[in-house]
Amino acid sequence: MHQNLAARLDNIAPFHVMELMKMAAELEKQGRHLIHMGIGEPDFTAPQAVIDAAATAMAAGRLQYTSALGLPALRTAISQHYHDVFGLDVPASRIIVTAGASAALLLACAALVEPGREVLMPDPCYPCNRHFVAAFEGRAKLIASGPDHRFQLTEEIVRQQWDERSSGVLLASPSNPTGTSIEHEELGKIVAAVKELGGFSIVDEIYQGLTYDGAPFSALSLDEDVVVINSFSKYFNMTGWRLGWLVVPERIVPALEKLAQNLFICPSSIAQYAALACFEPATIAIYEERKAEFKRRRDYIVPALRELGFGIPVMPDGAFYVYADCSSFTDDADAFAKQVLNEAGVVIVPGLDFGPATATSYVRLSYANSLENLQEAVARLKKFLADR
Repeated sequence: MHQNLAARLDNIAPFHVMELMKMAAELEKQGRHLIHMGIGEPDFTAPQAVIDAAATAMAAGRLQYTSALGLPALRTAISQHYHDVFGLDVPASRIIVTAGASAALLLACAALVEPGREVLMPDPCYPCNRHFVAAFEGRAKLIASGPDHRFQLTEEIVRQQWDERSSGVLLASPSNPTGTSIEHEELGKIVAAVKELGGFSIVDEIYQGLTYDGAPFSALSLDEDVVVINSFSKYFNMTGWRLGWLVVPERIVPALEKLAQNLFICPSSIAQYAALACFEPATIAIYEERKAEFKRRRDYIVPALRELGFGIPVMPDGAFYVYADCSSFTDDADAFAKQVLNEAGVVIVPGLDFGPATATSYVRLSYANSLENLQEAVARLKKFLADR
């Protein structure tokens, strides 16, 4: 019997960069030494205290299902973290622990996205954001957002682009791939405008712990109706543990709990017990040291790339990415990235995955690698560009 796949799959594109990663893996099998600046993953792993907490939980047999909303102790710890870092009173009852930020976004979209309705987001943006919307038969409305607006939406743009099909916005601050944040005042204006227009605001803050310039802030300080996504993957260095959270208005917690029960049952119990150790003062001190190291790498790599001729019109203020204009070298960023891989042995990501506006003219470079390796990558790129 021939079984047709669901039509919604037509609206979900593959990760083009995975083809590049397969090429890199093949080169490494052949003995080539590559420097990876393509992966959106901290090169640091979970601190020992986190690993020990997981081992203790396993040894004690704490391996059963937890509440679909997450361990009460972990929800309380996250609530305290918002108080300690941002000075915000975010009740634990509004916090839902999830199987990574991806699950948090899926839950948010399942609850808020109506079939056929549009969700506004900047172009460039993290590709899965538009695919989360497509999974629930909504439509991502990508809006070209250049360096003049820090590659982000503004209140003015939102009002110009909003129409009868619009239902909300999905923003990321700091952003993947650009590493840029929306300034506090502008984000407040966007949230207020969307609320006035009858829509929802989802703000992805998974890189909020890795902001380098100015005092950190959360969109939760702007309006209690904002839905905020966060993760233990980036600042907390727990990528493979698959743990995140979302903060939602109190009134929709029951709806999200119902969805979480049906879609996920609960997040990993082991990961949740491990994550409790993230908030110990000694562990936070480790994370802050690592954050300082990321900033040191950023402060090296941005001027180094500019000196090579890459255009970096906006200093990335968070995450661990540089979104670089390569149009002085090529009119095909994808081909350029493959050439850099094959000839220079440096893995970078073309703009193709992040939306059509910058697909051919930008590349993303991750500085989640040692400073020594970044310096070697710059030396290789310098030679590659000189030899072209």
